[in-house]
Parts: sequence; C-alpha cells; structure tokens
Amino acid sequence: MNQTKKPISRFFNAHACLQFLTRSWVLVVLTGQWIFALYIFIQFGIAALNGNPTSADTSRMIQGYTQGDNFGNGVLMLHLLPAILLSLSGVFQLFPYLRNKYPFFHRWNGRMFLTLGILGTITGLYLTWVRGTRLSDIGSIGLTLNGLLILLASVLAWRFAIKRQYQKHMRWAVHSFILVNGVWSFRLYLMAWFILNQGPNGNNANIDGPADIALSFASYLLPMLIAEIYFWAMRQKSTFRVSITNVFVLLGLLITILGVFAATMFMWWPAISS
Repeated sequence: MNQTKKPISRFFNAHACLQFLTRSWVLVVLTGQWIFALYIFIQFGIAALNGNPTSADTSRMIQGYTQGDNFGNGVLMLHLLPAILLSLSGVFQLFPYLRNKYPFFHRWNGRMFLTLGILGTITGLYLTWVRGTRLSDIGSIGLTLNGLLILLASVLAWRFAIKRQYQKHMRWAVHSFILVNGVWSFRLYLMAWFILNQGPNGNNANIDGPADIALSFASYLLPMLIAEIYFWAMRQKSTFRVSITNVFVLLGLLITILGVFAATMFMWWPAISS
C-alpha cells in the first residue's frame, strides 16, 4: 500500500534537468560571447590588422585613444584585443566532450585563457587606477574586486591543474571563467535591468548609483554562488536538493538570456551593423 516518493522520480529526473539547464546556459553564453567578440573585432580588431590600432574609434569609452600617451594607448589595446580570443575560445573550456576527447586542446586553450585573463586584469587595473579611466571611485570598487579575484582564482586553477587535482582545478577554473567575464556579465546585467525597469532605476551617469553598485558585484558573485550550488548538487542524491539547485540555475539562465538579448540589441549590434 505504501507507494510514496518513488513515483516522483519516474516523471522528473532532477539531475537530467540540471544538466539540461547547465548546457543551455553554456550555449547562451557561447552565443553572447561570440557576438561580443565580433563587436570588439569590428570596433578595434580591424584597426589593429591595418597596422594602426590607435586609429580605432574609442570615442564611446571613458578614456580611449589619448594623443601623446603612447604607453597608455598600448595598454588599452593590450586590454581590448585579447578579449577577442577570450570570448571566442574561453567557453570551450566548459565543454566536457572537448576536455575528454581533446585534452591537448583543453590544456593549451586553458593556459591561453588564464594568461590572457591575468593580462586583462593587470591592464584593466592600470587603466582604472593609474591612467584614471573611471567615472567614480566608488563605482570602480566592484570592478577592482573582480580583478583581484581573477588573479586568485587563476593561480589556484593553474596550481591544481599542475598537481593533477582535477576536481579542485575544475572548480577554480569555472570561477576563473566567471570572473574573467565579469565585465561582460556586468553589461548583460545592466541591460537586463534597464529592460525590466523600462529604463534606468537606481542608475546614474557615473555608474555609481545603488543599482549600478549592486550589479557591479552581482555580475560575478551571483554566478559564482550558483556555480558553488551546482558543485554541491552534483554530490547529492536527493531529488529535492537537486531540484532546488535547478531553480538557481534556471534563474541564472533567464538572466543570461535576457542580458545577452538586451546587450546585443542595444549595445553591440548597433555598432556591428553601422
């Protein structure tokens, strides 16, 4: 007579649902990253291929090309151009098939990703705090913490890979991916926020409004939290616990879908199509 609990698993496989949501998130990220890479290539990469990277249109930036500042202009290009490679190939590190079938590619692509991520962090911190490419001090705190965490996560991911502690490596490699793409995610979160509010709400021109500051931290801390919940769920056998994780992953997926759509339509595509 006791036929409780078991029938639920017959109609709903929480682990399979988690895998589906995770793969969907990776696919959405891949789409958004490639659109972003195309945007950077058109805006800055073409000028670099023509042999004059400082001729790129940086008028929309806080501080782009500056006459006479050759070092600063060089650092700016070192910050922008590697983002093309990061956006094109970084997401491949999340594909288990490539990791298992082509370990050589996974290793060298991972080394390139972490190296360029560290380079982007150092150049980004220089541009923000030395060159003064910031709208406000308080509005740059979230970005700065993002950069410092990139350095920590990248070193740990590399260290655990060398020690062949692959579970720990995977954990910190995923966090490195999230952190390196923190500025990209901030654009997504900001544009998604604008759509949900039908315009700015708690935002201002200096990117230091309450919503701006909250989003500058949430753009990497929220995905990192969801990643930790995912790693926890993969060790669980309870359908209920994994189902709760599915809610968090679904939230991350929906935010990413809305953000990729909004950033593409209102930030990247107008520049690509012009």
